Parts: sequence; structure tokens; C-alpha cells
Amino acid sequence: MTPGEIEALIADGSGQEIELLPEPVSARALAAQLVALANADGGTVIIGAAGLKSSERAHDAAMRAYMLCSPPMMLPLPERAEVDSKPCLLIHVPKGLPHVYNLRGKYLVRDGTRNTPLGTRRLRQLLLERGETGYESQMVAGATRDDLDERRVRAYAGAVEALASLPVDDVLLRRGCARRDGGELKPTVAGLLMFGRDPTRHLNQCGILLARYDGQAMADAFEKEEVRDTLPEQIRRAEGFVVARMRRGARLSGLAREERLEYPRAAVRELIVNAVAHRDYSIRGDEIRIALYSDRLEVYSPGRLPGHVTLKNMVDERFSRNDVIVQLLADLGFIERLGYGIDRILRLAKEHGLSRPRFAETANGFKVTLYGPGDDFRAEVPDAARWQKYALNDRQMQAVRWLQANGRITNRDYHELVPDVSEETIRRDLAEMVDKNVLLKIGDKRATYYILK
Repeated sequence: MTPGEIEALIADGSGQEIELLPEPVSARALAAQLVALANADGGTVIIGAAGLKSSERAHDAAMRAYMLCSPPMMLPLPERAEVDSKPCLLIHVPKGLPHVYNLRGKYLVRDGTRNTPLGTRRLRQLLLERGETGYESQMVAGATRDDLDERRVRAYAGAVEALASLPVDDVLLRRGCARRDGGELKPTVAGLLMFGRDPTRHLNQCGILLARYDGQAMADAFEKEEVRDTLPEQIRRAEGFVVARMRRGARLSGLAREERLEYPRAAVRELIVNAVAHRDYSIRGDEIRIALYSDRLEVYSPGRLPGHVTLKNMVDERFSRNDVIVQLLADLGFIERLGYGIDRILRLAKEHGLSRPRFAETANGFKVTLYGPGDDFRAEVPDAARWQKYALNDRQMQAVRWLQANGRITNRDYHELVPDVSEETIRRDLAEMVDKNVLLKIGDKRATYYILK
């Protein structure tokens, strides 16, 4: 291939850039070139322009480079060619590939004759252009305007001054929770998740699985609860589940005795909110999983870190996969500051005397592990006598003792404690304890349970 033929290659529409690489070439160096071209307008990589020592080795490097790209790059096989009568391999990177590519979390783009990192704004724009963000803004097949609960929408609008006086449909449209389709208003993914009457009817993957194990590993005996509701309710119920099962007691700091929970409640809430706000809702067959062990709390969320965020820069960088959901949760007070809140979790854990939390990407998700306080935490069972000032009857005192040992109680638990009492009496006992500020009611209908207040 002569310089003139290279010029012709550029002109034939195969790409706007030509990159000459010597041979041998490492798969990683080649992958960086492919990523940069793919995130721009495409181009052609010529391997061995000065001479190809081993076509098999170059071909193998190309195949490995395709797989190093994330997501793996689906390109035609390298073509054999000649440059000034010397054999070489050509790799064509077409314009307009369907994804935004990265190499080990680094997003590169061709800029003139150099490969440069994509800035946050440019990366976001490219993701939007190539359809890799915005799942939350898609309309949901089979869902209609009637699947949205107007009561929930009005309650949300009442919390946002600029929206309080608007009609419900205008609120939904302005906040990206519904779209017009042939004159009909239809809910988006974000709209159903935030305001749906039964969100998981259409979005079956969008729940939370909660579990508590007595030991440090999964076992056959455990407590489980599945939360399948709107995102705000998922957050509330998940927090209630974890808090109700955390050990309560004291930590010795020098000669001082500090009353505290096993984990800082604010950090637990932040972990749950982050998982709900930033998970990849397009992933099916998986759900948020929260597991409380005797020595740690694990929160897993489907979807790896989005955009340019990596494990190394996640404390400082911000990139939201779900802009609409994040804004709605912020409006409702679940998110104090738009961002991941990782720095806040780290600070709260340190202030609580806990080890640094562990952040890890899995094959298809992101997991945070919050480690417990260890042996210096002394779990205590409060003296039931302090509840006597509330004039509780014998049945209610049994419920208090159950709560001190188990963390929460349901109507069914109470009935097993006092099997000779009618269901109406049980409901009245529990309601009275709520009125006296002894208990806090969590959830509703069949998912209702109570914790000590």
C-alpha cells in the first residue's frame, strides 16, 4: 500500500483516521487505539506497516484486543494487505458503532493525532447519542396512564414548590415520568418505579431481596423479605428491615461507654438509597440484594459502575445512570447531595469506629460491604422494666421481650406468643403500643411489622 493508496482508503468511507502500528504490538495498546477510534468517527488501524514479522501473532493480538474492549468490540476479522510490497494487517473500525467503549474503565477518543480521555460532559453526550443511557426514560410496554397512582404524584408535587400548582399530567411530563404516544400519555420506567400502583407488574426485576443470617456465611436458616413496591417505599422498608435486626448495645472508648447501633443508621440509609438510585434497571433476572451477617452488611446492586466512574476515582467523580430517578429522590429528601455519597459512607463508617468499607465490581454488578464493629461492641438486651411506665399488659410485655431478642414482631409472631387471644385483640394491643410510642409500625397490609421505638 502506497501513501496514495492510504489516501484512497481514507476517502472510501472506511474511516476518517489511519493509525500505523508496528509489529509486534501488544493487545492492550491495540485495544486503546480501537476504543479511541470507535468513540470518534471510526478509522483504520494498520499493523506492521514497516513489515509484518508474524501474521499469526498480529492476528492473535487483534482478537485479544477486541475482547479487552468493554463491551467487547464486534469487528470484522483483520484483512491481509501490503504497504510498499510488505505484508500487513488492516482493522477497520466503522463509524457509528452502537456502544461507547472503554479500556479498563478508561474512555478514550481520537482527537486529531492523539488519543485523549473523554471528559464528563462529552462522555455523557456520547452515551445519550448512542442510546446507552435513558432506559429510565423509555415507555414501558403494556403500561398505561392508569398504572400510575395520582395520589402519589400529588404528594410528590406538593413537596416541590415549582410543581405544586400544576396538573398531574404536567408534573409527569416535566419530570420525565410519562411521555406522549399518539396523543396518549404513557408512563416511563422512572414513572412506574416512583409512582406506579404495582411497579413490578411490568418491571418484575425491580425489587429488593432482604436477608439476615445468624452467622458469617449463608445458611439454610435465615430471615427473608422481598420488597416489591415503589422506590421510596423500597428504601423505607429496606432500612426498617436492617435497622430492626442490627445489634444494639455499647462500645467502650477508653473509660467511656457509648450507646450505639451496630452500624450508623445514616450510612445504612445511604447504601440503600445509592443501590436504588443508581442500579441498572435494564438488567433482568436480578435484583438488589441486601444481606445482614453477624459480622458485616452487604449491599449488591445490578449494574457495574456507570460512565467514567471507576473504583479508583469513585469518591471524587460523579456520573448518574438514572438522572430522572436521582432527581425525584432528591426532591423527596432521600438524597441530600446529588452524587454517589461514597465519601459520606466512608466518613460515617470512620466516625463510628468501623473498618473502611469494601467496594467491588462483580461480573454484572456492584457490591458494598460494611464491616461490623467486632469484639469491642457489646450487644445488650435492655431491661424490660423500663417499659412498665407505659402500663403495658402481660401480653404486650411478652411482645417487648420478643422484640428485644428478635428485633421486630409481626401479627403472626404475636399470635404465636399468645395463641388463645383473638386477632382483633392482637391488632388492638399492637395499635395501642404504637399510640404509646413503644412501637414503630413499618410497612402496610401483609408486609406490616413493628420495631421498638
